[in-house]
Amino acid sequence: MSRIAKAPISIVSGLEVKMSGQKVTVKGPKSTQEYEIHPTVEVSFEDGVLRVQAKDAESKQGWAMAGTMRSLLNNMVIGASEGFQKKLLLVGVGYRAQVKGKVLDLSLGFSHPVEYPIPEGIRIETPSQTEIIVSGTDKQKVGQVAAEIRRYRPPEPYKGKGVRYADEHVIRKEAKKK
Repeated sequence: MSRIAKAPISIVSGLEVKMSGQKVTVKGPKSTQEYEIHPTVEVSFEDGVLRVQAKDAESKQGWAMAGTMRSLLNNMVIGASEGFQKKLLLVGVGYRAQVKGKVLDLSLGFSHPVEYPIPEGIRIETPSQTEIIVSGTDKQKVGQVAAEIRRYRPPEPYKGKGVRYADEHVIRKEAKKK
């Protein structure tokens, strides 16, 4: 049995949950999201609490999917009410970021500027030239966008230059000795 699937999801006030067959829709102040639940899993909603369980209590795969579905539904609830955000830092001389309309303009030490088109449903802010805040209501999409921006220049181990997550610890290496 999945420990994650056993945990109930409490719905905060201001959120509206609708269920029709295997489709769950969560509507909140930030967004409306819907998801098709896996056929081996059943979801029940009563008294402001969502519960997820496997249809076949003996099925190992059913409980694994129940845990996955519970996590995805919980992320939908958090996204619709609060949203998600990832913070990136640019470390290096001359490394800058700037939002120009629907494009994130990055100077990362290349001979050319890197332009990243901002996808639909994602908001990118640059409070300073070396900080990027990626926010949105879909946890997977926010993480994917942050990973794509980081991929342009991942932090290198000798000087630590590059694009890194704010909470990331870069393991440094010692330079070559003579």
